[in-house]
Amino acid sequence: MRRRTVPAARLRKTALAEALQVGLVEEIQNLLGVEAIEDLDFEALETAVRHRALQIAARALEQQQRFNSDTSDAASGAQRPCACGQMARYVDRRSKCFQTALGDLTLERAYYHCPACQSGFCPRDRALGLDGSLSPAVVRMIGAVGSTVSFEDGSGLLNELAGLHIVSKQVERTAEALGAEVAEDERSHVDPVPSSEIAPTLYLGLDGTGIPVRPKELEGRRGKQEDGSAKTREVKLCTIWSAESRDEEGVPIRDKGSVTYSAAIESAAASDTDAQRSEFAERVLREATRRGFDRAARRAILGDCAPWIWNIAAELFPSATQIADRYHVKERLCMIAKAIHGPADPQAKQWAKLHHDQLDAGDIDSIIQALTEHSQNCEEARKGIGFFQTNRQRMRYPEFHAQGLCTSTGVVEAGCKVAIGERLKQSGMHWTVRGADAIIALRCARLSGRFEDFWERRSVRRKVA
Repeated sequence: MRRRTVPAARLRKTALAEALQVGLVEEIQNLLGVEAIEDLDFEALETAVRHRALQIAARALEQQQRFNSDTSDAASGAQRPCACGQMARYVDRRSKCFQTALGDLTLERAYYHCPACQSGFCPRDRALGLDGSLSPAVVRMIGAVGSTVSFEDGSGLLNELAGLHIVSKQVERTAEALGAEVAEDERSHVDPVPSSEIAPTLYLGLDGTGIPVRPKELEGRRGKQEDGSAKTREVKLCTIWSAESRDEEGVPIRDKGSVTYSAAIESAAASDTDAQRSEFAERVLREATRRGFDRAARRAILGDCAPWIWNIAAELFPSATQIADRYHVKERLCMIAKAIHGPADPQAKQWAKLHHDQLDAGDIDSIIQALTEHSQNCEEARKGIGFFQTNRQRMRYPEFHAQGLCTSTGVVEAGCKVAIGERLKQSGMHWTVRGADAIIALRCARLSGRFEDFWERRSVRRKVA
């Protein structure tokens, strides 16, 4: 019987695993000492063992050939291409301490210097995916916390959960840099889903929400303040989802996991003479292409009736069904009712309820007639007449219901809250447009389930570079 030869690489891995195991066992025995179990502080023991285990693993990595013993990244007289296009020359080997998921890790790498642009670099840093002094795993952790909570809270979470001491400013810089990469990746990678994965009916929702920004980002911009100034910049959001599921009454409900988001502080305006679409229209088109919205058997576009929404809808998808989001329309009727009768008058609630029922029944004429009766004395009622006349074809709710279409799911409204508001509209926050767009891109990628694909592409790009 022929004896199988064990590969050298496997032997090295086995030896490393055994060494780690022995080292950990010895450390745990030392930490336990001779105290009785009842006398131990188990939380302190957990923390200490975890910290020491990571330290041992970090030291083991430092000693591996791949890291500090491998000098194949340099040789005497070696040259490497520099980012400026010229050749950089090998200088020497240099040590640097990096923050990793295992703790601090000191690595030796070949250093090259370019006489043309007077800059230096270490090729191995790029090959290993190291950013400045951070490892890929740490950058990913920072992206997770930076897209979820404030940078200060993120710094605290990294310390408490991963034992990483990273100041909030570095969390901010790293998360925004990663988000900028995500934003660029979103513009350059539009991979349509296979036709077999496209739901029979797809919905596209468009909306906008203001976020607080720094004063310099508002110079020359008009807003809704009494003096005509602005306090916010508007983030425009595109949301796509399916609703093939039905509730007990047969009403369509959003399919779990079907919602994707794409958003940025971008203009939706484009003049008739512009050869190019607006920035946001291009974003909507990219998201629609990814999801196969243009290939769905049925397509519906929901919005709060802002003119820019229907302009984009008509420009990109003229054959799609346009639906005025019923939640927003009812909200508009409530606002008009309060303007007519006064906010505290019980008649306001009764008036709104009556016309909500007419709206559900598709009786737009009765609503317009009621508004006309108050148009002489109420500016909101007068504006409402134009609103309902302009959008009445988008309020054919009985017809839409008969076709099994959603008319108000809350997905768009929730999208503004979940994708934007919960992270970027917290008390005391004031963003730069650049920083806000980066965090929005990072957050949308994670909420839409696209971060893993981005991370894989990022890793490949960095290795190739």
